[in-house]
Amino acid sequence: MVSEALAKEALKRLIETGKKVDPVMEKYLLRHVSEAFKEPVLYPIRVGGKRIRPALTLLSAEAAGGPQDKALPAAAAVELTHNYSLILDDIIDHSEKRRGQPTVWKKYGLSIAILVAVHYRESISEALNDTPDPPRFTEILTETIKVLVEGERLDILFEQAGRLDEPYVVEHRYKVVTLDDYMDMVRKKTSVLIRTACMFGAMSVGAPEDLVNALGEYGEALGIAFQVGDDILDLFGKEELTGKKVGQDIVEHKLGNVVVALALDELSGSDRDELLSILRKDVVTYDDAKCAIKLIEEKTSARERAEKLRDEWVKKAIESLAPLPDTEAKRLLEGLAYFVSIREY
Repeated sequence: MVSEALAKEALKRLIETGKKVDPVMEKYLLRHVSEAFKEPVLYPIRVGGKRIRPALTLLSAEAAGGPQDKALPAAAAVELTHNYSLILDDIIDHSEKRRGQPTVWKKYGLSIAILVAVHYRESISEALNDTPDPPRFTEILTETIKVLVEGERLDILFEQAGRLDEPYVVEHRYKVVTLDDYMDMVRKKTSVLIRTACMFGAMSVGAPEDLVNALGEYGEALGIAFQVGDDILDLFGKEELTGKKVGQDIVEHKLGNVVVALALDELSGSDRDELLSILRKDVVTYDDAKCAIKLIEEKTSARERAEKLRDEWVKKAIESLAPLPDTEAKRLLEGLAYFVSIREY
C-alpha cells in the first residue's frame, strides 16, 4: 500500500537523484561553444528546475535492474530536450518569467534565445551518441520531439483569443475542445517526454522489452495524471504553495485545461456563454478569471470529475509497474505516482 509518507519521500529522493545530471548536461553544452556564449547557454539549466524527467530515467534504470550511472547520457538528453522545449515555449507564449527568473529571450534577446535553443538541440544529439544504442535512442527521441511540437501546436490552437497577427492560428483555432481533444494534446505536449524518459532508463541498462514497455506505460500515465493535476491546481491551488497566480490558464484564454473543458461540457445557455465570453476577451484579467472559477465551482462538477480522472491515471501508472521486481526504486516510482494525487504545489 502506497502511503503519503512514501509519496513525499519519493519526491525528495527524486529531486536528489535528478541533480546527478547537471554536470553531465554541462559537459555536452560546453562542447564547441565560445567563451562569450557560455553564460546564455548555461543559463536555462542554472536557474533551477526539479529535474524530474532525468530523475525518472535514472530511477527507471535502477528499477529495471541496472546501475543509474549507465543512464546518465540518456537522462541528460531528456532534460536537455525539456529545456529546449521551454526556451521555445517561452518565446511562443511571450513569457517573461520562468522559475522566478527572466526567461532566456527576455534576458538575452530573441535572436540569442533562438541560437541557444539550436545549441541545445545539437547537444541532445551529442548526448544520444553516448547511449548504448545511439541509432535506436535517436530514433525514439526524434519522434518524441516531433510529437512535442504537435502537442504545442494543439495547445496554441485551443486558445480562444489572441495571436491575431498569426494567420494560421486564427484560421485553425478550435471553437470546441472535447475531453478526447484534451487527452490527445496532453499525451503529446506533456506525457510523451515522460514516457521516453522512463523507457530510456530501462533501455540504458539493457532491460528486456517487457520492462521497457512497462516503464513506458508508467511514464505515459504519470504524465497525464501530472498534467491533469496541474490544471486543477491552476484554478484551485493556493498561491502561497504553488507560487503561481490562480487562474493563469483562463487569463491566457486556454481551453486546454481539463477543468475548463469539462465545465463547458456541462454548462449550457447563458452560463456556457458567460464562460466562453471570458475566455474570448481580448484581455482577460485575474478578476475575470475569479468570476470564471466561481461559475465553474457553483454550476458544475468539473473539479470533481478532473480529480477522478487524475486519480484513475495515477492508478494506471502504479499498476503498470507490476512486471518489475520489487525493489526500492520501484517503490519510489509508486510513491511518486501517488504524490501526484495529493500534491498541493
